[in-house]
Amino acid sequence: MAKKTVATLQKGDSRAYAKVIKVVKSPKTGAYMFQEEMILKENVDAALKA
Repeated sequence: MAKKTVATLQKGDSRAYAKVIKVVKSPKTGAYMFQEEMILKENVDAALKA
């Protein structure tokens, strides 16, 4: 599945995007979840700090 994502991101302006995967703790259950986002490369640092 990752190969398809990488292959489709190599076309056109999509090279300016990065896939960010964060580990987030659920306030309701206390379990850890993965949160995935597609953001611009310039905003990666700001997104990880938030």
